[in-house]
Amino acid sequence: MRKKIIAANWKMNILPSETFKFIENFKNKIMQGTSIEKLKNNEVVFCVPFLNAFSAVAAVQNTDFKIGAQNLNENEKGAYTGEVSADMIVDIGIRYVIIGHSERREIYGETDEIINKKLKSALNKNLVPILCVGEKLTERENNTTKDIISNQLKIALQNINIDDVKNIVIAYEPVWAIGTGKTATKEQAEEICAFIRNFLIDLYGNELKDISILYGGSVNGANAKEIFEMENIDGGLIGGASLKDEFLDIVNAI
Repeated sequence: MRKKIIAANWKMNILPSETFKFIENFKNKIMQGTSIEKLKNNEVVFCVPFLNAFSAVAAVQNTDFKIGAQNLNENEKGAYTGEVSADMIVDIGIRYVIIGHSERREIYGETDEIINKKLKSALNKNLVPILCVGEKLTERENNTTKDIISNQLKIALQNINIDDVKNIVIAYEPVWAIGTGKTATKEQAEEICAFIRNFLIDLYGNELKDISILYGGSVNGANAKEIFEMENIDGGLIGGASLKDEFLDIVNAI
């Protein structure tokens, strides 16, 4: 049975001083309305800014929630001012890390080759990478979505063995639907998530059929349930809505 995952990507929001209380409030709300067994069988991850990490890790002690980082450097250590290594992330108790988010690709120029190195660094330290892939609006309009995504996956996963790939979570995020209020229809999201699953099976074999594939792109409390009910969508990578009360509705939709 595939694991359902809801990952909150806080991006550059929430102050370190606000983090513990924010997660505590969420915990209190979710314990009132959600089956404990549901939480045990699935995963809720808060991907927080680095400065918030200590408070976030403290806030989820003795719970089934996990903390994730939003990025890491591909190098183990060295003269990389301002960067954070996989060892540093692991050392403070973080379990997940987002790699290849479209904002990292677009704003900071991360290539698929860099993303490949980051994946290897994360896997080396037993972190669970959330690998983001997705197309721009012009690429969708030109009907090259599947070419773009297959190329992103092929390069990002180069020389990574099947046992490690099984520990990666894939997040399909159409760039045109991130923070725009536009959302792929559930059928569009399902089509690409199914394509990703089949592409990975073709590359690695049937053992990859149970890899968790998330959808991200303006998911909210109103549309989460119908999106998560699709056969090949195993949860979501949630941006803006993870900072609002509706995040509870999104978690309850899995």
